[in-house]
Amino acid sequence: MTSQPNTGPDSAAQDMSPAEIQAVIDRILSKDTPARKAAPAAGEPTSVLGKAQAISRQDEEHSNYDGDQQDLEERHALRRTAGLSTELEDVTEVEYRQLRLERVVLAGLWTEGTLADAENSLRELAALAETAGSEVLDGIVQRRAKPDPGTFLGSGKAQELKDIVMSTGADTVVVDAELAPSQRRSLEDIVKVKVIDRTALILDIFAQHAKSREGKAQVELAQLEYLLPRLRGWGDSMSRQAGGQVGGAGAGMGSRGPGETKIELDRRRIRTRMAKLRREIAAMKPARETKRANRRRNSVPSVAIAGYTNAGKSSLLNRLTDAGVLVENALFATLDPTVRKAETSDGLGYTLADTVGFVRSLPTQLVEAFRSTLEEVADADLILHVVDVSHPDPEGQIAAVRKVFSEVDARKVPEIIVLNKADAADPFVIERLKQREPRHVVVSARTGEGIPELLKAISEGIPRPSVKLELMIPYNRGDLLSKLHETDAEILSLDHEEAGTRAVVMVREGFAAELDSFISND
Repeated sequence: MTSQPNTGPDSAAQDMSPAEIQAVIDRILSKDTPARKAAPAAGEPTSVLGKAQAISRQDEEHSNYDGDQQDLEERHALRRTAGLSTELEDVTEVEYRQLRLERVVLAGLWTEGTLADAENSLRELAALAETAGSEVLDGIVQRRAKPDPGTFLGSGKAQELKDIVMSTGADTVVVDAELAPSQRRSLEDIVKVKVIDRTALILDIFAQHAKSREGKAQVELAQLEYLLPRLRGWGDSMSRQAGGQVGGAGAGMGSRGPGETKIELDRRRIRTRMAKLRREIAAMKPARETKRANRRRNSVPSVAIAGYTNAGKSSLLNRLTDAGVLVENALFATLDPTVRKAETSDGLGYTLADTVGFVRSLPTQLVEAFRSTLEEVADADLILHVVDVSHPDPEGQIAAVRKVFSEVDARKVPEIIVLNKADAADPFVIERLKQREPRHVVVSARTGEGIPELLKAISEGIPRPSVKLELMIPYNRGDLLSKLHETDAEILSLDHEEAGTRAVVMVREGFAAELDSFISND
């Protein structure tokens, strides 16, 4: 879109200091300038610039354990480009229009906590916006006790936001909260560009990154649930005409009134589509439950890798199992759960499941839509809670993840805090978290630091065989001996005697019943 020039008085421009003029130039040129450090007065918006701290600054993104990353090459095959015009001067520009980066301005409220907390939240929003494929030009934080019910920021601050949008040439405003439909409409009427909230932004990222059939269905369901109360209609001009005797004042029975409006038709179609998606997701659930039941029947321990988005969960899975799943320095890079088989150093088998990442104020629609996927966390025997210790607020990440654990009934599952990215973190922060979380392991999935300690903690944390048996296995039952060497038993001793093999083993209760006839009575 083409922004209109600011029609303010010339005296206002003359009163600007050289530093303020340079700041306007920097915003127009999209330069990366540091944020202001001075605390604002009550109600004064604070400009927040600078790189998003939610995305790490590590130079090397991948290790040898991440594999070829062919999925990442496919994702990067279509890159967005900054600086392309939105006005179509030639038909050949149509193919470039989808590549153009949206130019966005961020807006948030500082209602509680410290200014640093509010700025971190806005920088995380900047990281989300960059992941969605946009260029962040500027951001403001306003000190306010509670959001304005009409325009979220208040009418005066909304006008100031409009001035920032016009001076930077932005075409989108992203608000760091979930807006009511009326707030979004009112704010759009003031700033004259598209306004989206944090929930819509996260849903857009999920829609881009979902690959599996189930993941796409879950994301579409969440988007429709978000869209349904936010539909905007065109009033009676879009009403559906009734049949019957048309032409007179009395058009016949059944034709009085405006009929079914266009917005009502849209709502009905959305509800129909949502019902179909729920049936599809419910139909996919038995297959996952069958696989989970097989693991339970064979008493295979399960370990779930969970944590904040971009904390390094997929990198950790690749390091532990050579899974080769997609790794990208972006928020919500992987959505579909990945389950891989692993073994302890003494040969006990277990499964490792990578799950979807969490974030502050994770939309309720996503928690409900991905509830079937998050069951992997609730049904696990052990949770590896991965935390990015290089992040400015790791304690806030831990609190946000544990809130989602409570929503999916996973708080009772044993948990190990995995302090990841130790190679890029402040040692003081690591020590502070070690004091706060008694059950922890410090690792770096990129360099391999702490991985042996993590494997030892997993081996000690998963359920182990609890039934001790002394068996005499005939030589013609080599199949039983082979099964004992597999991953559901722990062999303490083996002696080959004349009558057979005497074995002292630790097995699980289900397997113990099969071995009852071979228990030695000597």
